Amino acid sequence: MSRDIRGGVSPFGRVGGDTNEDPCERVFGRNTIRETRLRMRPAMKIASRLVLAVGMLCALGFGYLSWRVANPSVQNLPLAESLISFESDEGRVLVGRAVERADLDLLDVHFEAQQYASYCGVASGVIALNALGTQPAPVSQETFFDGVAADVRGAWSTFYGGMTLEQLGGLLAAHRAHVEVVHAGDVTLDEFRTAARRNLSRAGDFVLVNYLRSVVGQRSGGHISPIAAYDAETDRFLVLDVSTYKYPWVWVKAEALFDAMNTADSGSGKTRGYVFVAARG
Repeated sequence: MSRDIRGGVSPFGRVGGDTNEDPCERVFGRNTIRETRLRMRPAMKIASRLVLAVGMLCALGFGYLSWRVANPSVQNLPLAESLISFESDEGRVLVGRAVERADLDLLDVHFEAQQYASYCGVASGVIALNALGTQPAPVSQETFFDGVAADVRGAWSTFYGGMTLEQLGGLLAAHRAHVEVVHAGDVTLDEFRTAARRNLSRAGDFVLVNYLRSVVGQRSGGHISPIAAYDAETDRFLVLDVSTYKYPWVWVKAEALFDAMNTADSGSGKTRGYVFVAARG
């Protein structure tokens, strides 16, 4: 009945360039279509306003998240009984008798707190690089992603998502440091303890640990910080926590620290662990 040529016949009558009439109006009636459109206008306005409102809420939520990350609030959270504050009398005693503490003074000189809530890896990396003293100029948390480092992990991605153990190692290597990344799932507690103690007994190289806070009795999730000393009598490592707005430096049992590293990181699908950082030979 219909022909696919201009001006041909169809169930709606003539079609093509010789009519401006809406085929729907021809079938259902012009008044019916117009009445339907009029009835739909209020609903369409409501829908558009809802879309606008949802968009504004998302923008506000994103803005609030950005503000929270950029402005971490001072919390001074209480310590679990299993942890010993570096600032306590007992903590000072441990520092005084620790034999493996060759990195402590240098790390203390170059220590800086993380600038943003997601920058624990950045602050730890900056501390290690500046303590090595091999960079052409001091590295800051603002310049940490300059040059080829941005090819490993960008500042924007880190600001909103932090970094994995592998990315930390890659960023440090991009600054021409010698790096060894070790996932806790690939070693034993004894192997970690022995390697970390060996590192802490000599100056010039450092250990950064990536662990899950909740396992050691702290709040929040994954975290990165340097370790600077070991006390053999209590089998504790001194963690120089870079989120000073939350916790002080703490002495952590070796087993608890290892268990906290031997946890899955959803960002990598691998266990957390530790990074040895040294100058390239």
